[in-house]
Amino acid sequence: MAEAMQLIREELGDDAIIVSTQRAAGGKGVRITAALEPSDHDDGIDDLIAEAERTPVADLVRDALVEHNVPPRIVEQLILAARNSGLEDAQAACAAALENHFVFAPLPDHGAPRPFLLVGPPGNGKSMTVAKLAARSTMKGRRVGVISADNVRAGANSQLSAFTSILKIELISARGPETLQRAIANCLGQFDIVFVDSPGLNPFKQGDLDYLAAMVEAANVEPILVLAAGADPIEAAEIGEAFGSVGATRLLATRLDTTRRLGSILAAADAAPLMFCDVSASARVVNGVTAVSPAIMARMIMPMPTPQAESTPLSATSSRAEASHR
Repeated sequence: MAEAMQLIREELGDDAIIVSTQRAAGGKGVRITAALEPSDHDDGIDDLIAEAERTPVADLVRDALVEHNVPPRIVEQLILAARNSGLEDAQAACAAALENHFVFAPLPDHGAPRPFLLVGPPGNGKSMTVAKLAARSTMKGRRVGVISADNVRAGANSQLSAFTSILKIELISARGPETLQRAIANCLGQFDIVFVDSPGLNPFKQGDLDYLAAMVEAANVEPILVLAAGADPIEAAEIGEAFGSVGATRLLATRLDTTRRLGSILAAADAAPLMFCDVSASARVVNGVTAVSPAIMARMIMPMPTPQAESTPLSATSSRAEASHR
């Protein structure tokens, strides 16, 4: 995906609009459809368009996105979608724009046909996220399997084992693609849902990406990128592209409780591209992850400055934003 995006930029330039992307099975090929906006408007039309962009709702959404360090190209695309929504409530217009630009696909908590392999750079909270996801499904009464394929970080199994023991879940260890394949084969029929922890890998080191690709192909898992919010948006976009190139499909954002800006996760999801699934905004294991929707993300980007909004939990949304999402 990263190589294909680079070819698009070389051929069409930075103004190219990505119309659609398609990833082949096993991550062995991609197809990207891109286009360029017509640029033959006269100055009068350009002036009218520029004037139309200056609406109260568009200004509010733009200010919020800029405050969150969202890259300018994404800001302009979201502003266009917000304006086209026709909504007069800024938060609802922001939600509509997010829904138009991104895909939201929360992870199931009841069961899944393939195990979820949590991947990402070191220090982004993969092991804790595995524990939180396992706790969520366990509290739903589901049979949960947890596999640790992290044979790099010292004490990785001990940390995860402490949580699985409390949840009365046996922690299964795997070392390398072949043993992971066998471990997952042994899980078939035993569990409703399986989560796999992976070692922290360097997205800019080809050997690490090759190792991850081998794990994905051998074990038939769905890779989920775990990425902490608050990083540099350009760096996050490159990380998203790297993990997307080896099959990552969704992005789970962590540390939302310790950062104020979401531009990096928007940049990462846009660059790969990745679907948003869940977010972690708490250090607690129980109720530690929340499914995210356009309305919820809009509330995080531009919370309403009212006492009611301040006391509303993350999982709630304003009625107008919810109506827009539906």
